[in-house]
Amino acid sequence: MLFGGKKDSASTATNKNGLLGSMTIAWDDQFKTGNIMWKVPRNIQFNDNIVVREDEIAAFFRDGKVLAYLDQPGRFALTSLNAPLVGKLFREVAGVRQQAEVYYIQKRILDGKYGSKEPYPFRDTTFGVVNLRVFGEYRYRVSNAENFINQFVGTFNLEKSTDVEDRLKDQMVILLYDVIGKLKDNGMSVLDLPSTLTTIEQMVLAESKEHFDQFGIGIDKLSGLYVSMPEEVQKAVDERSSMQVLGVNYMQYQAGKALVDAAKNPSSGTASVGVGIGAGMGMGYMMTGMMNPQMAAAAQQPQAAVPGSMPGSPCSKCGTMIPQGYKFCPNCGAPVNLPPPVQQHACVKCNAQIPSGTRFCPSCGAPQQ
Repeated sequence: MLFGGKKDSASTATNKNGLLGSMTIAWDDQFKTGNIMWKVPRNIQFNDNIVVREDEIAAFFRDGKVLAYLDQPGRFALTSLNAPLVGKLFREVAGVRQQAEVYYIQKRILDGKYGSKEPYPFRDTTFGVVNLRVFGEYRYRVSNAENFINQFVGTFNLEKSTDVEDRLKDQMVILLYDVIGKLKDNGMSVLDLPSTLTTIEQMVLAESKEHFDQFGIGIDKLSGLYVSMPEEVQKAVDERSSMQVLGVNYMQYQAGKALVDAAKNPSSGTASVGVGIGAGMGMGYMMTGMMNPQMAAAAQQPQAAVPGSMPGSPCSKCGTMIPQGYKFCPNCGAPVNLPPPVQQHACVKCNAQIPSGTRFCPSCGAPQQ
């Protein structure tokens, strides 16, 4: 049979006590894993046997309330020998015997997962309304069997374990949203969420007792809390974390990022290779300056000139830059094509040597004929 939302089963034995119609009822271990509750597929009858193990509670339910519990391990025969219990379970009205339902409840600690079905609209001062979703895991147990049965069976009219688990997931999400709302009222931004997850978990555990006591449930642990944000907001959160690690402001971070992107994606062609290399070198100096100001200051100190490194003209054969004063190219040995000498003459007034064709002397200003 399929009960409790997962594979549940009862072990039955007819005429176990030699009485027609009597049955031995037990929750089979192979169908117990992960199920918090199991409803016996038929109402119990006089002379039935109820088997209760160490990790179980058998609750007898009728007319919207719990009549009795069996929370001690053993086999219990519902006969006149159990007069106090049987008197609560059975009564005869006009010859009709009223029967009760039996629910088995786990005592074990169970693991569950939760996730938002609907987003939580978080009103942020920077990004406006941001839709948040929460996901995670929790560990729970039945802390009060009477409250558990009265709420989930009596109030919500649930008979399957999966339905109970869905209710618990919804309540967990409601509690998380409530805690996030309180932190928002105290000034928390969505940018602060990644560093506040542990605080949120601790607050949920602190408030879980008051929230879940009415359902007869105790929450023992929360783990793996994850808050999902829209892509553009998540990108901004990641950028802020990177800036904190590097110790830079927004403008420095964006400038360094742009140079990195330029170095990674150079255009095709010989000229673009130089651009890519130059951008990469510039990016390296900038990022070095961002992460280590002392290194940047050292890089900005003037360097001593290297002899023969003064700028000149490119070689007409191989294109290598030839410093001034060189007569042959240091790369290919080609002779340097020097410009023809400039014709000069003496100034008519001060005798300074000036280029031919000059109308006024650059030394004394006298007009030249």
